[in-house]
Amino acid sequence: MVIDNDVYDRVGESWWEEDNPLNLLHGSLTPGRFAYFRTVLGQTIGRNYRGLRALDVGSGGGFLAEEFTRIGFRVTGIDPSRVSIDTARRHAARAELDIEYRIGSGERLPVPDSTFDVVYCCDVLEHVSDLSAVIAETSRVLKPGGLYLFDTINRTFASKLVAIKIMQEWRMTRMFDTPIHDWSMCIRPAELTALMEHRDLRLGEIVGLGPRSRNPLRLLDLARAGGTRLSYGELSRRLDFGQIRSTAISYMGYAVKNGESPPRLRDGLPDGRDQL
Repeated sequence: MVIDNDVYDRVGESWWEEDNPLNLLHGSLTPGRFAYFRTVLGQTIGRNYRGLRALDVGSGGGFLAEEFTRIGFRVTGIDPSRVSIDTARRHAARAELDIEYRIGSGERLPVPDSTFDVVYCCDVLEHVSDLSAVIAETSRVLKPGGLYLFDTINRTFASKLVAIKIMQEWRMTRMFDTPIHDWSMCIRPAELTALMEHRDLRLGEIVGLGPRSRNPLRLLDLARAGGTRLSYGELSRRLDFGQIRSTAISYMGYAVKNGESPPRLRDGLPDGRDQL
């Protein structure tokens, strides 16, 4: 199966529209994963992010870039889709958020070495043509002691059932009319950990990411039902994605680049206190 990454140019103007399938990412996946990332940030950096730089690899329409900007980071977003970049820029301007967006790929990031305090890569690793190169580039642009945040899809029977069969192949439940995932490109946690360790990224932890709704399959049926059809954004909110125990379908986590952390990352604020 060949992934149709061109879909982000075809529908990229409508990332923020409630009934765009891409809004599945925004409804609860963005707040669910961001809640976990904020916990990690609080434990590793503190809670004052003013002046810290974050890189969004595969920024899409800017969902996470805007969240990181709102809590104080200076964010740069990079994505290969010009349409998505233009959409993200327009939305940031309307929201009066100062975010720098550049066209580029994870395999060859257009930024200097040791530039960022935080790099995050979400819904991206399972799409890239050269995963090893993306991890190498991530390490290159991170400062020593910098934080790498990620999520991706596991390669298991369960992930094949949900991400491939239910979401994109079965006519009654599919969310997309084009292949956006190839199961063979999904990544087992041990594989990702080995790649990170080879590039001086020390794993902190991995946790499950998935729907916390009691009956997610029923909601998928409801989303396709005539007359009572939910928007993609509302479906995502009802599925209530976030941290779960199982990593069988998707997972998220963090790693730290080897080397002495800058004082801000090692000790938090100069007086040792975390401040909002």
